Amino acid sequence: MTDVRPAKTLLAKSCCDEHTGTVDERAPRVALAGNPNVGKSTLFNTLTGARQSVGNWPGKTVSVARGTWRASGGDVTLIDLPGTYSLLPGSPDEALTRDVLVDHGMDGRPDAVVIAVDAANLARNLYLLAQVMETGVPLVVALTMVDVARARGVRVDADRLSALVGAPVVPMVPRRGEGLDALDRAVAEALANPRPPAVPPLGDHVEPALAALAAELPAASTARFPARWLSIALITGEPVPGVPDGTAALARDLGAALVDGDDLGDPEVLVAEQRYAWVHKVIADVVTRRGDTRTTWSDRVDRVLTSRWSGAPIFLAVMWGVFVLTTKAAAPLTAALQALIDGPVAGAAGGALTAIGAGAPVRGLVVDGIIAGVGQLLGFVPLMAIMFVLLAVLEDSGYLARAAFVVDRLMRLIGLPGRAFLPLIVGFGCNVPAVAGTRILADRRHRLLTGLLVPFVTCSARLTVYVLVASVFFGDAAGTVVFAMYVLSIALVIGIGLLLRRTLFRGMAGEPLVLDLPPYRLPTLRLIGTQTWVKLRAFLRTAGGVIVATVTLVWLLSSIPVGQGTFGDTPVEHSVYGVAARTAAPAFAPAGFGDWHNSAALLTGFVAKEAVVSTTAQTYSMSESAGDGELAPALRATFDRTSGGHPLPAVLAFLVFLLAYTPCMATVAAQWAEMGGRLTLFGIGMQLTVAWLLAVAVFQLGSLFW
Repeated sequence: MTDVRPAKTLLAKSCCDEHTGTVDERAPRVALAGNPNVGKSTLFNTLTGARQSVGNWPGKTVSVARGTWRASGGDVTLIDLPGTYSLLPGSPDEALTRDVLVDHGMDGRPDAVVIAVDAANLARNLYLLAQVMETGVPLVVALTMVDVARARGVRVDADRLSALVGAPVVPMVPRRGEGLDALDRAVAEALANPRPPAVPPLGDHVEPALAALAAELPAASTARFPARWLSIALITGEPVPGVPDGTAALARDLGAALVDGDDLGDPEVLVAEQRYAWVHKVIADVVTRRGDTRTTWSDRVDRVLTSRWSGAPIFLAVMWGVFVLTTKAAAPLTAALQALIDGPVAGAAGGALTAIGAGAPVRGLVVDGIIAGVGQLLGFVPLMAIMFVLLAVLEDSGYLARAAFVVDRLMRLIGLPGRAFLPLIVGFGCNVPAVAGTRILADRRHRLLTGLLVPFVTCSARLTVYVLVASVFFGDAAGTVVFAMYVLSIALVIGIGLLLRRTLFRGMAGEPLVLDLPPYRLPTLRLIGTQTWVKLRAFLRTAGGVIVATVTLVWLLSSIPVGQGTFGDTPVEHSVYGVAARTAAPAFAPAGFGDWHNSAALLTGFVAKEAVVSTTAQTYSMSESAGDGELAPALRATFDRTSGGHPLPAVLAFLVFLLAYTPCMATVAAQWAEMGGRLTLFGIGMQLTVAWLLAVAVFQLGSLFW
């Protein structure tokens, strides 16, 4: 499960993936479509590698992934469409897939479509294939997971299926790179000699009605939409823009005649039955099965991992292991990299600036500002890399899809549909695409409630702050503290969700999570490496720009004196920035961290959580309170002083506030676009209130016992 759409692999994309690559607008466009969990995203990642970007489809507000495929015939722009089970959409994401395939008037319409179908579950995939065939778009079928099918005793005759579909069928195992050359050749042929696939017959009863309607379709409509798809859509009652009233009335009459005397009385059901009849005939013709139907080891494992009783404890134990392993493995690498930056790099930069005659303000900006701030963030590169690797392993192995079913029960507690879990889980990577991912929900109230809950999901940008603070104060237990922040994040989503459900969102109806479980697989180094590199590079690009801008602004404000002093030669406590931070600091005194260093970090954290670490390092490096320039002793001294001798409860209160208050301005902008200004402002107020109350409660209670 990775994206903000059903059954994408979990956490595979985040806001940090945006603009990680460029695509050639002149290259042929090939759309990648299919059901969720058929290996579509794996195929996309394998073909494009790190040459990917994420952005809105032209004229739409739905984000899709694009990538450059270095095909043998030249570069191809590959478009990863949202996964869907049908071209009858239930959400904006699924509507985009339908529109891309049928609307000739859309900007950027693909030249061909590769539709991924699961060889191990072919019957479930053929219904969508039948609908895509009805659009007449040039088609190539990627028959994925043939290795899984083989292990289950299922054999699909690809040549026979190709003859029935009227398009190339390429058996593949994308994770291993098997079938890529054959897919390359098939796509090249489809682009060079485009031709429509075969048309699934809909029976002697339906076909005459379709023919009669097709003969009456206006030229303007058939120029925009495929004639057969348009006829089926109108007869089944699907709204189509731009169709004259007379044609729509004729379609209604023909549809009514089709079901006259039928107990079902619904042309859409009749057409669906005919498609399923075609699916059954194809399955009987192309699939052979081994007689062995014993329970597989995968089924036995699933009974444990998705159990009502054992599923949640196992999920928590796995995630605890991830955070402990991440912090322990990254600690020596982080320390070594930080020592390199604070020592030789900062010293060399300062010496070079002195040698060229740079003044104190310039040296302060470069050494105490940019190097101190950016260097602190770079020290966490090993941590982020290890975290991305571990999550990619869990994702590629198939475990995180099982976790979705475990957490789905919690979604139903707060009145949200099962699919709301998907954007929320994406929020653990970044809140921005999680807010955008609420578009997969068909009901507007579900989208609004989920959008209000997303900011309480702790993102990867917060992780760097958790690790910094927890490592300073909790030592070997830092991993457990970080894990506790993630557990608290989940608890906040549930608690706030229950509160909102009983107040602003009373009477919402839920719906079950429909999600195919992928097979268990041995993770591949290539795919893990690609995913880790794409996300790490994108994180550094995004964070790097924010950090440089933030530390420059902080240095500028810290160099402007208030009262006495001159520009660039004033204690930071008495600068514009220091005064603003000191003004805000008393608000945090009841939480035990009412110091201007902490309030300064939280102020910049409102812009971006990545900036909290760099701002903390920057303010201490420019302040005499930092002593020898080491950050850890200065932090300990600050919290010990502000907490009245109870530093650990104060530290936990600080982390809780950081978790619960507004994630960043980018998330605010995404919420404004998705929910409107009024609900966004309500959400900001709610986040700040919850964060302050929780922080005060944690410190006041903790200081009684700790």
